[in-house]
Amino acid sequence: DLLIGIDQEGGRVSRLHKRYGFPQVASAHASADMGADSVRACAVLTAKMLREAGINLNFAPVADVNVNPQCPVIGALERSFSTDPKVVTDMCHIWIDEQRQQGVASCLKHFPGHGSATGDTHKGLVDVSRTWQRSELQPYEAMCSEAPMVMTAHVVNRQLDPDGLPASLSPRITSLLRDSLGFTGVIVTDDLAMGAIVDHYSFERAIAMAVAAGADLL
Repeated sequence: DLLIGIDQEGGRVSRLHKRYGFPQVASAHASADMGADSVRACAVLTAKMLREAGINLNFAPVADVNVNPQCPVIGALERSFSTDPKVVTDMCHIWIDEQRQQGVASCLKHFPGHGSATGDTHKGLVDVSRTWQRSELQPYEAMCSEAPMVMTAHVVNRQLDPDGLPASLSPRITSLLRDSLGFTGVIVTDDLAMGAIVDHYSFERAIAMAVAAGADLL
């Protein structure tokens, strides 16, 4: 089927906004603070909203661990469920399950972890080599057999790729996801028009590198 995708996480990242007449959904952080029942209610509301709008792919839930609560694009926007990888995993499981029941495919993001970043990949290249923690992989390790899609981030992580390529363009980081974690679903890049990419690579070069790295969807 034709994929019709959207970023509908709840909170600040809600393309179907209340100003357009859609119901407001709490952020990942706010809903998780109220417990699993609240997270499930948000997931159900979102999944039904998307189904009724004819949307069958949601680039959510966010599997980033809230390592740095001040991260300008994750923690500061309440996009992470928790500082605890186990809680993140459990809440992502709820979202994937509820969206599946409504015929909406889920996408975990942003591999291999964006929650420790101190910068914004929309504006430029972000290096998490010194801040990234291996615990940020735990939600992906736990959910690899369940999630149909994973989004790669534009972060540089020299712990995983000494060459310093953004994860979305890195064969080594794709191999970690495919070969080490055993993910067999679809790999999609984050937006290739973001500053982290366009400031350093031409459009043609970025496309070629993403495909060569193993991305299925750009």
